[in-house]
Order: sequence, then structure tokens, then C-alpha cells
Amino acid sequence: MRAPVNKGILGTIGNTPLVQLTRVFKDWPFRLFIKLEGANAGGSIKDRPALHIIEEALRSGEVNSGTTIIESSSGNMGIGLAQACAYFGLRFICVIDPKTTQANVEILNAYGAEIELVSVPDSLTGEYLQARIERVQELLKATPASFWSNQYANLDNARSHHQTMDEILTTLDGELDYLFCATSSCGTLRGCVDYLRVKGARTKVVAVDAVGSAIFGLQLAKRLIPGHGAARIPELFRSDLVNESVHMTDLDCVVGCRMLVRTEAILAGGSTGAVLMAVARMAPRIERGATCVMISADRGERYLNTIYSDYWVKEHFGDVSELWLDLEAVVA
Repeated sequence: MRAPVNKGILGTIGNTPLVQLTRVFKDWPFRLFIKLEGANAGGSIKDRPALHIIEEALRSGEVNSGTTIIESSSGNMGIGLAQACAYFGLRFICVIDPKTTQANVEILNAYGAEIELVSVPDSLTGEYLQARIERVQELLKATPASFWSNQYANLDNARSHHQTMDEILTTLDGELDYLFCATSSCGTLRGCVDYLRVKGARTKVVAVDAVGSAIFGLQLAKRLIPGHGAARIPELFRSDLVNESVHMTDLDCVVGCRMLVRTEAILAGGSTGAVLMAVARMAPRIERGATCVMISADRGERYLNTIYSDYWVKEHFGDVSELWLDLEAVVA
């Protein structure tokens, strides 16, 4: 039977692979699967909400051919929106900050996005997120017929991940004991949990946040990895969404990513490393025979100059190369 032909690149978004990991945790008595969202057309899980938000806004009439889309993004959501806007012929302005990688800037440029760089952080928090959002508000006032996709509060962000969760449950015949999900805008977390509750699933949901992120009330601190954690609590977040939250460092991201590519040959983005390390931390408490899924938000090519760069790692953390040689020793 022939595979169906997609009408346009956006038709390839979704139905990403679910792969069982068999090498990184060789002898641990539970099954671990990874949902590879980097297989989406634009390279990340943010392709799903970007497409859904634009489609719903076109359907409702909030967006038409003359509308300018505006968003604040450290990378993946911006790229997802740039792809969708290029396909639909819409003008797109992406507000970024200096932590946005050069690779992401070049991808945005390739899709035809207009880039607004916020170079001065918010005076109260010392972070860029609030400053980016304030710049979005200024652009909305100055740009006729403009639309803020607002990934931090737009329920269509969360709703797009009902499909993500449905794909996981369908593939596993509904058997899912643990879901590990990184936090940022909290769209993935909110959407997956809402869908699990509608289905009456008893899955334990573990939110993987960054040390220095504001989402779960910790003190703000400098973070190096974009797309993991947030400097403010997103409107999509609810405190009752998760059974447990764990906080991982930037170095955890590096070690987890390096271990994953060395053992499973999966080149994944920064937050995926944190999620893997969160699974490792919780492993002694996971029941024998349990089925676990970790969501991998993006591919690793966008992190070649950071997480996968020996020079960058040594500059920020010193000589830590031995850490990813034996993950079980690291988490013991």
C-alpha cells in the first residue's frame, strides 16, 4: 500500500515517531520511549501549535491575507510560525534576544521572517522574555492589521497537543504510566495533560523545568539553553497539571544530550537532555514493568555550536567530558 501524498509541507506536521530506547538504560526494569518531535517539518514540536494557531485564526477571520503575525520566540516557535506564514503568504515579525542561536536566526531569515532583536533585558528581572513581550506590544500598536499568536496564553497552543498525546496513546494501546515533558510556554504540558484527563488516563505527569526558571516558583537565575524553562509564569500553566516537577541544570542538558547521541544515535535538542536526566533521576522510583514516554522537543543540529561544541562546553562548565561516558554513574 502506498503512503499518502501530502498536499503541501504543512501536511507532514504530526504523526512523529515514537522510538523505544534500549541502550541508554540497559538494565533498568521499565520501558522508555521517546517521542521525536524534531521529525516535524520545521524541526520541532512548536510546528504543531504554530500551524494550529494560524489555521484557527484564518478560520475565525482574525487573520487574513493582509495580516502581520507577530511573536516573541527564542527559536522554535518562531521557526514554526515562519514556516507556516511562508506557506500561507503572511508577513511575520519575530522578536528575539541575544540568546537566540545564530543557526535559528539564519533559519528565520531563510523563511523570510522579519527579525526584531531586543538587546536590553527587562530591568526588574534581568531576563529578556518580558522585554521581548513589551516589544511585541509596541509592534502591535505600530503595525496595522497585526495579530499576536501569543504562545504563552493562546489555548490553541495547548489544543494542538491533544493530537500529540493521542498519537502516543494510540501507538502504546493506551498503556502509559509516566509522561516526562519539558516546560517553556507550557503549551505541550497543558495540552497533553488536558487530553489525558479527558481520556481518564492515570498517567503520572512529570514536568521537567530548568534551574533558574520561574514556572514552579524558584528564584530566577541565568540559563544558557533556550526553550527550557521561562523567566515568567506562562498563562497556560496551572499548578495542578503535574504529579511532580524536577529541575535540571544547563549541564544536565549537555550530559543528557551527549549520552543520548552516544548510546542511541539520537541527536536531540537541549531540553531533551534535561528530560533524559530527569528520567534517570526518577528511575529508582519507577515501578518494574512501567511504560514511560519522554517528549523530545527538537533536533540537535541547532545546538552544534553550544551543547555539542566541546569548546562551548569547556568555556561554560570546564572539563566535564567524563560525565557523559557513564550516565548511570552520574545519577547514582
